[in-house]
Amino acid sequence: MPAQLQLPTPATTSAPANRAFAPQALARSADTSANRDSALERRARLTARLAKLAAAGHLAPLARQIGSLGGCARPIRMTGHRTRLDAATGQILDHLDTRHLPAGELLLRCGNRRATRCRSCSHVYRYDTYQLIAAGLRGGKTVPTSVSTHPRVFATLTAPGFGPVHNQPGASPCACGTRHSDADPLLGTPLNPARYDYTGAVLWNAHAPALWARFTTHLRREIAHAAGLTQRTLRHHATLSYAKVAEYQKRGQIHFHTVIRIDGPTGPHSTPPAWATTGLLDHAVRAAAKRTRVQHRHPSRTGEADPAQPPEPSVFRFGRQIDVRAIHSTDFTGDAPVTDRHVAAYIAKYATKGAETTTGTLDRRLRFLAELAQHDLTDHARRMIHTAWHLGTRPQHAHLRLRQWAHMLGFRGHFSTRTRHYSTTLTHLRAERTTWRTHHDDAQQRSEQVQPVTDQHSDRADLTAGHTDPAAGHPSGHHAQSGRRAGTDTTLVISHWQYTGSGLLPELAHLAQLLAAAPRPRPEQPARTRQARRASDHAGHSTDPLTAPVQTEVTG
Repeated sequence: MPAQLQLPTPATTSAPANRAFAPQALARSADTSANRDSALERRARLTARLAKLAAAGHLAPLARQIGSLGGCARPIRMTGHRTRLDAATGQILDHLDTRHLPAGELLLRCGNRRATRCRSCSHVYRYDTYQLIAAGLRGGKTVPTSVSTHPRVFATLTAPGFGPVHNQPGASPCACGTRHSDADPLLGTPLNPARYDYTGAVLWNAHAPALWARFTTHLRREIAHAAGLTQRTLRHHATLSYAKVAEYQKRGQIHFHTVIRIDGPTGPHSTPPAWATTGLLDHAVRAAAKRTRVQHRHPSRTGEADPAQPPEPSVFRFGRQIDVRAIHSTDFTGDAPVTDRHVAAYIAKYATKGAETTTGTLDRRLRFLAELAQHDLTDHARRMIHTAWHLGTRPQHAHLRLRQWAHMLGFRGHFSTRTRHYSTTLTHLRAERTTWRTHHDDAQQRSEQVQPVTDQHSDRADLTAGHTDPAAGHPSGHHAQSGRRAGTDTTLVISHWQYTGSGLLPELAHLAQLLAAAPRPRPEQPARTRQARRASDHAGHSTDPLTAPVQTEVTG
């Protein structure tokens, strides 16, 4: 096998050139036929190249390397080498060089949380988020199980109204006179787009992160006030822990789902004070949400106002619809169905959803506004993007970077955040998964009595042993590291990695599609009782309703 397998990109076939005198319908039919024939020809060429690789004995190693990605849509390709040595003796423990890998490159999962960008990696992110939220509610993952007895609530903070929209107001019909189904595309769109406050809607999304930060400050003040303490002395009696996720409503506005918990002075390992109750926390959340205000730092005071557009708001606040529910343990059988399992599954579901899955917008940034013509967007989403793009040209909104976040309808905050003491971290969960895979692969290799040099246990393990994630802050260039210790005090890692691109080459992408389409035999599972099925809910799947839908405001 050569040192590095060369997989050239196939040339594209040219479309028919002479269509000047063809009718429009015939031209469209010819285009469709030409595209279908081109796709079939391309598939045939790729299949023939895979057959040559199979004849040379290269197909099986390639399939194993691609299979280790778990179906990642756009893996990161790296070149370089990594050597692990015993620091005491200088003995080489193992060596990995990408020139000896089947594809000639190290392939890493992209780790994207967006379901529209990579469904496989978004599923992993969703499951990790479920474990993170559940650990803070019932214990586990370095969190004591006694945390399930601490006061905690599940709160939803919504945005105010910026104009009447099509909605589902309970049993009564919408203001337009019809009853909308859940799949109706009109839901969330304005009843009168000409009178809808698009400027206020976009600016509220841009100020939503500041609103959340101000809310947490007011929440601590309200808890201290209810307990008869000062905010400075509160930390000697109790600690506020929370985890929140941002979600887009159908009208394009951000609202927050959050789990809030009161711990003792040292976090989840300590007992909260006697005055810390669920009722006190409920009252504090509602009072803090009503008091939260954010002043626009640069209100527009120059120029004449456009009478056709409403004036820009200078103060931003949460909407009047605030929902707070007490969270009970998994064995609670009362009237309130809000349990820790429901909450963890509910938050994990929205951790991988963005504006592209709710309002039908984009999942990547815009370089030019003309790019919108290439996408099939709703009129409401298109107008919000246009509004954010044009507001970004005004000096008073320069600090909001609205053009950079126009595809997110102005929102530029983190979708999932938590306090330090809430529970474990995503980094810890990924490290546990990497360690398990490494030990599992090492045990399998020992059982087979072979030591192949592959990237089977490289879920970023070969890069994170002393390196920054290349996809996070270094999209190009190289990373070199020498003398960094990894794992134990006696292991030394010397490595050099360079980013080469994202996505699979055509032959490998075709092979990945074939592997994904191949049926996999499922082992027979013994019948499980209802109690066993309920206890085995670890993946974040739940079809039980969490709460009743929170009605959004429909007036400005």
